[in-house]
Amino acid sequence: MPFWLGQIIILLLLVGLPGGAISGEIRELTDPTGRLVRLPVTPQRVISLAPSITEMVFALQRQELLLATPEFSNYPPAAKELPRIGSYVHPDLERIVAHRPDLVLATRDGNPRQLIERLQRLGIPVFALDPRNLDEIKNTLLALGAVLGAEPVAAEIVTAMTGRLAEIEGRVAAARQRPLVFFQVDAEPMVSVGEQTFLHELIVRAGGRNAAAGGPPYPRFGWEEILRLQPEVVIITSMAGGQSPEELLRQWQRWPQLEVVQSGRIHVVDADLFDRPTNRLVDGLETLARLIQPQLFPPVDPGLDPRPEIK
Repeated sequence: MPFWLGQIIILLLLVGLPGGAISGEIRELTDPTGRLVRLPVTPQRVISLAPSITEMVFALQRQELLLATPEFSNYPPAAKELPRIGSYVHPDLERIVAHRPDLVLATRDGNPRQLIERLQRLGIPVFALDPRNLDEIKNTLLALGAVLGAEPVAAEIVTAMTGRLAEIEGRVAAARQRPLVFFQVDAEPMVSVGEQTFLHELIVRAGGRNAAAGGPPYPRFGWEEILRLQPEVVIITSMAGGQSPEELLRQWQRWPQLEVVQSGRIHVVDADLFDRPTNRLVDGLETLARLIQPQLFPPVDPGLDPRPEIK
């Protein structure tokens, strides 16, 4: 479609929205990225631009406000039923405007800045989030609760998170040794996580030492480097390279000279528990702690709780 035609369609879609996209009583709030945003006191038509944001809106029990979400918004299962507005990296502006939202929820790093600026020029308020660690996730939930009128639910979630974190860290504090952990987020090329990521924080809090610390946020590795490192525990996310858990494990098992292959401490975990900065990251932390320091945790009852690893 020609660019000029798309602009005409967008303008036509906006016709009839009093005061641009916002109607009713307005307030000003500073979002977690430091931007001052004018938005409705009671938003009624909300679009999420990231699967993590979709999860948080559902966690706050305000899912009835959601008009649409990006692709891969798959948790909770009800999120799969919502209309899509493209991927979070490439959201479709026309689809967003067609829903006539009175509020768009975005992420600072994941969503294109140009799209955010265009939405603002069209009079659609954008509240941006930017959680980078567990404490910031808690603050983000509180901020989102204030925006969506879900302050009590947000406070309950944060209190529960704080309690679980204290319990996990209390167990991990008894660890006598902290094994060297290699966390693999992609397979071809092999990519791990450095110190400037929330996954590094999880490794440390779970009682491990990050084998990729000291480098860039997402360093690449070759097998020669892995052989030199000799990690004691390997964690692989289930989405690494788009391969099956069995294929991901076989790549490591081709190197019997690795002690971690001999010990069998190679685990494929549910990517959704580690890829998204939401309150479920506490589940990811507990999963990681059980794999790194298994002696400090009671066995998981399969009838009450899923296994901490996929394979």
